Amino acid sequence: MADLDAQTPAGYEPPALSVLRWDEPPEGPVLVLLDQTRLPAEEVELVCTDVPALVGAIQTLAVRGAPLLGIAGGYGVALAAARGYDAAEAAGLLERARPTAVNLAYGVRRVAAAYAEAAGKGAGEQAAAAAALTEARALHREDAQASGRMAEYGEALLEELMPGRGYQLLTHCNTGALVSGGEGTAFAVALRVHRQGRLRRLWVDETRPLLQGARLTAYEAARNGLAYSLLTDNAAGSLFAAGEVDAVLIGADRIAADGSVANKVGSYPLAVLAKYHHVPFIVVAPTTTVDLETPDGASIIVEQRSGREVTEITPSRSVPGGDRGGRALAPLGAPAYNPAFDVTPPELITAIVTEEGAISPVTGVGLAELCARSSQVTIG
Repeated sequence: MADLDAQTPAGYEPPALSVLRWDEPPEGPVLVLLDQTRLPAEEVELVCTDVPALVGAIQTLAVRGAPLLGIAGGYGVALAAARGYDAAEAAGLLERARPTAVNLAYGVRRVAAAYAEAAGKGAGEQAAAAAALTEARALHREDAQASGRMAEYGEALLEELMPGRGYQLLTHCNTGALVSGGEGTAFAVALRVHRQGRLRRLWVDETRPLLQGARLTAYEAARNGLAYSLLTDNAAGSLFAAGEVDAVLIGADRIAADGSVANKVGSYPLAVLAKYHHVPFIVVAPTTTVDLETPDGASIIVEQRSGREVTEITPSRSVPGGDRGGRALAPLGAPAYNPAFDVTPPELITAIVTEEGAISPVTGVGLAELCARSSQVTIG
């Protein structure tokens, strides 16, 4: 287990997390994932030998986070091709695994297209599979590079909004290395600010019901030596009222053409609080999260998850919402409302930061112009 001492000396950078990797043991190629359902108690790897195993890992949140889902989906197509399965069928299974995270569909389609192009040009199965793996690795590399650029643009935006000062930043869910080929999205901005000695405090929402903030963001913050404090989601309002939040930084699972943002449920209330208290509300996401085929927030499909995630508390080493069960929090049979995401309209968003730069105010025209600078946006 990694050292979680938050008193790590200034300037120390821990070894990069091995969140997802391709491996080729004698038995055949596999995709190896860090099982995020077991964090922070254990760092355990999950080995996927086929696409159904990977789909299961995606649906149980063993692997999660919009950018990383795109990478995992791409490698999943490559895995199916390398093992001689139907790549198109595998792509369909992967694309349907989680409906809201647009990056998953993007990564799957991009690698499937590379495989189909190679096969269409007469390449044999082995050569077409190699083309798919090359494309998956390219996607992985590009996401890591995008993470670094988002951190730079995000830090520059904070300096522009609040020059020459330290920051108390509030974040929701998990947006670090656990969701990315690099150091993350919103968390990467906070990490860059920390390395510059300007992070006064990172406020970490628990992010109920699956506690991605408590289990994962706190884990990454401690691992990197950030000054951080954990709070229940419903305590955020008192922080705003006390003037203890300088900016809110969140990620995104899908950004519609009008600038509406789907992110982990609980993000929208933070945007409302931020607006009332005149605090910048900033979304940090790669352009692969932008879906120009989705016209507005009302058109975003919001994943509904098992009510058991709300009515039970599940140990971190168990699969969230899975059959291993947990301790009951509500009467037996209590109905539950459990959307995985909510949607924040553009008028509540101060800026969207991508690897191509930031837009503020957030408008459909501005978003389209930003996306035009990237060749990674269209997934249709």
